[in-house]
Amino acid sequence: MSDESNDTTGTTPFTTPQMQALEAELAVTRAQLASTVDELVARLDPRAQAVRAVESGRRLVSDAVSGDAAPDARKKALAVLGGAVAGVAALVALVVAGRRKG
Repeated sequence: MSDESNDTTGTTPFTTPQMQALEAELAVTRAQLASTVDELVARLDPRAQAVRAVESGRRLVSDAVSGDAAPDARKKALAVLGGAVAGVAALVALVVAGRRKG
């Protein structure tokens, strides 16, 4: 004696248009989230960051020494490189001063 009303094999669950709309919206949101996570993983990859930094450095040096660069790009490149040189010089001076004291 089995109760046939409890048998759910082969039947579709009860759904409404609102439930279907919510499920579709949830699927879109999941896809967007997955895309965002993939993009963040790509941006935060250390190798990719190193490649971008090297490319940026090469572009700065190229802009600074090239006469073909736009005036604004050359000015920015010279400012950045000048700041980097000043920073290294300050660090070296601090290290030398620290060794003289100790």
